[in-house]
Amino acid sequence: MIYVFMIIVAYLLGSIPSGLWVGKLFYNQDIRKEGSGNIGTTNTFRVLGPKAGTVVLIMDILKGTLASSQPYFFHVDINPLLIGLFASIGHTVSIFDHFHGGKAVATSAGILLAYNPGLFVVAATIFILTLCLTSMASCASIIGITSVFVIALFIHDTILAWIAGLLSLLVIYRHRANINRIIHGRESMVSFGLGQYLRKKHQSH
Repeated sequence: MIYVFMIIVAYLLGSIPSGLWVGKLFYNQDIRKEGSGNIGTTNTFRVLGPKAGTVVLIMDILKGTLASSQPYFFHVDINPLLIGLFASIGHTVSIFDHFHGGKAVATSAGILLAYNPGLFVVAATIFILTLCLTSMASCASIIGITSVFVIALFIHDTILAWIAGLLSLLVIYRHRANINRIIHGRESMVSFGLGQYLRKKHQSH
């Protein structure tokens, strides 16, 4: 029964629609009707600004971290990734948002933080570097999570490879519209980075 309990808690934690609730409670805005329409961190930054975006980022990471930490809390011998996975599922099909949700990037990062903090730092570094090079949060998200899958294969962490592989597929699927825009050069960019500089330079000509 403890496994079922942890799975339910993980799903409910992941289901918390941080961006939606922060927008409605503190800004009287429904971010589902603004920007990309997504309730995740990137659209929160875009619609509500850096303060709200940072709060939502921290909340979404903590959802994954708390969910994955349950085996440590309850002294249960099970890989925390197997429990944390349900937080990412909750984030994408939230019971609090009519089974809609975000793209599970920050929540998946939170799962990794609980499981392997060192690898979390590596993945976060790859994400930031990719973001600075491309100026595209979608591209950074896809590369960041797939890099964890590749690293897991190299270090022979079978469970991490399976979970990271599944989450990579989930994130790629959730970003399919972004991928199409990237291919056609229409993807939204953040206000900094090499990609933004090159796009502005090209447009100025």
